[in-house]
Amino acid sequence: MTQPLYVFDMDETLINGDCAMIWNEFLVDKGIVTDPDFLDEDKRLMALYSRGLMDMEDYLSFSMQPLKTIPREKIAQLTHECVEERILPLLFPEAKTLITQLKRDNIDMIIISASVAFLVKSVADRLGIEHAIGIDLKEKGELYTRHILGVASYREGKVERLSEWLSGGDKTYSEIHFYTDSINDLPLCLYASHTYLVNPCEQLAAYSDKKNWPILLWGE
Repeated sequence: MTQPLYVFDMDETLINGDCAMIWNEFLVDKGIVTDPDFLDEDKRLMALYSRGLMDMEDYLSFSMQPLKTIPREKIAQLTHECVEERILPLLFPEAKTLITQLKRDNIDMIIISASVAFLVKSVADRLGIEHAIGIDLKEKGELYTRHILGVASYREGKVERLSEWLSGGDKTYSEIHFYTDSINDLPLCLYASHTYLVNPCEQLAAYSDKKNWPILLWGE
């Protein structure tokens, strides 16, 4: 008997905030980033992202710069601290309820995000979601680089990465339920069997009537 698969975007969908921005603020507070203009540049780039205009390679060149000399093991420790202290408290109550219900019913879930994989997987692990896809980075010794490994899970790349994951697994799913807030995820919205818009941006909300996608107002 086949079951459905529930697929979640992470930022502004499960979490009431952008995990990459939260992570960058955390790095500043920890003294790992000392550039006084770092957070302003982060906001500028994320404003482009919200309009579907950000170049992911440009963003990674900027955001991974402070981490270029920090070993992966230390980054894992910092990521765990950031997720515990700053990200998990922002989980939408409705998301927590849905995840709990799906676990009880033994329904498979996966988070797919345009954030870097080490951050996405840390969040998924703490939420008890077994599967997670983020942007994989090439490694050099014990360090992450700013270079993307394979296909970035961003825009059309989310469809490609999810398709690869499905074809590489040993399960067949009857349908795909996808939750997101962002216009960047329109390709995956169109790919999924059922799409749910969580506090959607204006551009994505415009599709709700013609596609009959329900709008969920979480956290209100």
